[in-house]
Amino acid sequence: MEWLRRIRPGWWLDAALLAALALITVLLAARSGWLFRLARAVADWADAHRPGWADSAAYVLNFLGQGTPLTLLCLAVAVVIGWRRRSLRPLLPVLAGFALTYVTIGSMKIIFGRQAPTAYTPDRVQLFAGVGDPLYVSYPSGHVANAVVWYTVLTVLLRPWLPPRWWYAIRFVPPAVVCFTTTYQSFHWLTDTIAGLLLGLLLGRLIDRVDFDLLPLPGRLR
Repeated sequence: MEWLRRIRPGWWLDAALLAALALITVLLAARSGWLFRLARAVADWADAHRPGWADSAAYVLNFLGQGTPLTLLCLAVAVVIGWRRRSLRPLLPVLAGFALTYVTIGSMKIIFGRQAPTAYTPDRVQLFAGVGDPLYVSYPSGHVANAVVWYTVLTVLLRPWLPPRWWYAIRFVPPAVVCFTTTYQSFHWLTDTIAGLLLGLLLGRLIDRVDFDLLPLPGRLR
């Protein structure tokens, strides 16, 4: 198990992230009044304080969390590094990021069936309001979770060449920006954003724990 790195501050933080995500989901499923009021209050404030220039800027910056371009960017970086190293290993964190985000984000959106603040249905703030309806896919925020995961993958790939300040900047600044923009534009409820952040941090830490250079590979893939 040498390929599984123990990254401080250890597994307790992963457990705390999972517990926090479970707690906020349970409270929303139980229709916690104060969480609903908070979500509506933040959405109402954003709608009342969104001049044209700010709306345009937030719209552009929100693309920092677009899953497909981020996946393709990481894939391109991995291919270049793999070509130079004559190895398939740089592709492994990209595959891990794709698998984890595909299974978790997509499944949770379908299961919890919550609509965005911009919808006009009266029950849009509730979970399970439209299970199976393609319009009810707001919880958790995919943009936020994708931003956290894919910028983590990018820093994993570029780790040997990144000075610490750039490592932290790439890993944390874009997700922070997306957390603000996706909530400010009412693409997601505040609780969607928080859930996406918790999920993304959990998945990102799982990816960062693996030493892909030591991961056992079968046959010729070595």
